[in-house]
Amino acid sequence: MAYFGKTITNHLHIAADDKTMRNARRLRKNLTEAEIVLWDQLKNRKLSGLKFRRQHPLHFYVADFYCHEQKLVIEVDGGIHSTKDQVEHDENRTAELERFDIRVIRFTNKQIIDSIDDVLKAISIVLKQLRKTH
Repeated sequence: MAYFGKTITNHLHIAADDKTMRNARRLRKNLTEAEIVLWDQLKNRKLSGLKFRRQHPLHFYVADFYCHEQKLVIEVDGGIHSTKDQVEHDENRTAELERFDIRVIRFTNKQIIDSIDDVLKAISIVLKQLRKTH
């Protein structure tokens, strides 16, 4: 199958619409402190030689970090994610992404800021598990 122009984009972004794409671009320019810390450890294939993308559009959502090679989304959750409505929204979002065989893992801002080494170990463990299944 040949890919012309942005045909592959739909596969990579799971048909994200223009609004989601614009939102992702905006979010890339406004990373939180925790996202900056984690991005510094993920960019340029620093973790397991895998490419991660930041604020990546997927379907109707923007993933904080996405590794297309292993179909892994890493979400960085601030305090708002502990509210009942947000927890329900996050669960629905995770279920929707899992429909596309994408694994979602979550870390809090505090975990990333206070224990980045532990976060990276946890991500590495998940990546090892995913390599066995792919």
